[in-house]
Amino acid sequence: MRENSLEGVKETKFIHAVIPLTFLVCILTYTIRYTQASPHIPIIISGMLAVFIAMFVLKYKWSYLLEGILNTIKSSMEAVIILLVIGMLVGSWIVSGVVPTMIFYGLKIISPGIFLPAALILSLIVALTTGNSWSTAATIGIALMGIGSGLGIPAEITAGAIISGAYMGDKLSPLSDTTNLAPAMAGSDIFEHIRAMLATTIPSFIITIVLFIFIGRRYSDLGVDTQSLNEIFNSLSQNFTITPLLFIVPLITIILVVKKVPAIPGLFCGTLIGGVAAVIFQGASVKDFITALQIGYVSNSGNQFVDELLTRGGMNSMMWTVTLIICALFLGGAMERAKMLSTVANKVLSIAKSTGSLILATVFTSIATNILAAEQYLSIVITGRIYKDAYASRNLHPTTLSRVLEDAGTMTSPLIPWNSCGAYMMAALGIAPWIYVPYCFLNLINPIISIIYGYTGFSIRYLDASKVKKVRFKSIFAINIFGK
Repeated sequence: MRENSLEGVKETKFIHAVIPLTFLVCILTYTIRYTQASPHIPIIISGMLAVFIAMFVLKYKWSYLLEGILNTIKSSMEAVIILLVIGMLVGSWIVSGVVPTMIFYGLKIISPGIFLPAALILSLIVALTTGNSWSTAATIGIALMGIGSGLGIPAEITAGAIISGAYMGDKLSPLSDTTNLAPAMAGSDIFEHIRAMLATTIPSFIITIVLFIFIGRRYSDLGVDTQSLNEIFNSLSQNFTITPLLFIVPLITIILVVKKVPAIPGLFCGTLIGGVAAVIFQGASVKDFITALQIGYVSNSGNQFVDELLTRGGMNSMMWTVTLIICALFLGGAMERAKMLSTVANKVLSIAKSTGSLILATVFTSIATNILAAEQYLSIVITGRIYKDAYASRNLHPTTLSRVLEDAGTMTSPLIPWNSCGAYMMAALGIAPWIYVPYCFLNLINPIISIIYGYTGFSIRYLDASKVKKVRFKSIFAINIFGK
C-alpha cells in the first residue's frame, strides 16, 4: 500500500456503502424482472457508482482503486481458467461419446423414484473424495443432468440435488481449499473444524435427502415413457459408439483429482484423454476434436431431446460466465478497496449484542460478501478477518467461527448467479440463472441451522480465557493467499 495514495482520503461512512448497494438491488431487480436482460451491465454500472463515490466524495485516487480492483480480479483468474478448461472438457467428452455413454447406461439402471437421492449421494461421494465441488459438477454432474432430463425430471431440481451433494462433500473434505481456508482465518485446527461442521451439516443433509425422496416419489408415480426412452437409446446408439470402456475417461480424471493433481492440469488431462477416446471410439478427426473444444459439439441426431442435450460445451460457451464474474469482481474490488464492505460489516457488528446475534451477523456478512465481492474465498477471508476478534472477545472457540464461515460463505456461494461459484454451476450444468436456487435445499438449510444453534447455544464451543492465545492453526493445506 502506497501511503501517498491515501493522502486526503475521508473516512468511509455507512451511507457511502449503502448508496451503491441500494442502487445494485434496485437495478438488478428491474433488469431481471422486467427486461429479462443479463445482469452484466447493471453490475458494472453499480461498480462505477461505487468508484465515483470513492473518488469524488471520499477522495480516493483512481490509481489506488484500480490497483484494488485488479488485485480482486487477479485472485479469481484461476477460477476463470478452470471455467475455460471445463468448457473444453464438456466438448471433448461429448464428441468422444463419454457423456452419451453415461446418459445411456444411467437411463438403463436408474429409476425416477430413486434418481434425486441417488444424484445427491453420488455427488456427495465424488466431492468428498476429490475435495472439489467444481470437478464434481464437471464430471458426474453433466451425466446426471442428462439422465434426469431423460427420466422427465426438471433440470432445476436435478441441479439442486447435484449442487447440494457437491457442496456438502466439498465442505467436509480435508482436501478442499475452503475447508482449509476457513480454519486458517479463524485460527482453528482443520480436523476440529470438520468435526464441528458435522453438527450443522448432518441435520441439513437429513432434511435435504428426505425432501428429495419426497419429490422423487412424485415423478415415480408418473411412470417412465418407455417409447421416448427407446427413441433416446436408438438415437444415442446410431450417432455414437456406446461402450462401458468410455467410463475409463472420467474415472482417470477423478483419480487425478483424488491424487491431488491441481484442477487445471487434471481437468485438461481429462480433456486430452477424451480426445484420444474420440479418435479411437468415434472415428473423430483432429479437426472435429479441436472444433468441439473451441465452439462445442453440435448434435444433429434428429431427436430433439438428444440434440438439445448434447449441443453444448466448448471454450466459447463459457465467455458469458467469465464476463459476468469479471463484472462482479469489478464491483466487489471497488467496494472492498474503498472500505465500503468493512464499513457495512462493522455497522452490523456494532449491534450484535449476543452470541446468537453475532453468528447471525456473520452469516449475513458472508452472504453479502458473496453477493457483492462475487467470490467465496473473499467471503471467507473478509468475514473471518472482521469477526475473529469479536469471537475471541466472547470466549468462543475458533471452530465456532470457522464453522459459520463455511455454513454461510461456502454454502451460499453457488446460489448467486454472478458469484464465481454460481456462474460456474450454471455454465457446467447448463442451467439458467436463479431457477435452481429453490432446490439447493442443503445450501439453503445449512445457514439457517447455524443461526438456530447460535441463539439456542446448541453445539457452541467456548474457550477459557487463558487458552485463547494458545490456539494455533494447523492445516494439511498450505495457505499462502491473501497475505496469510
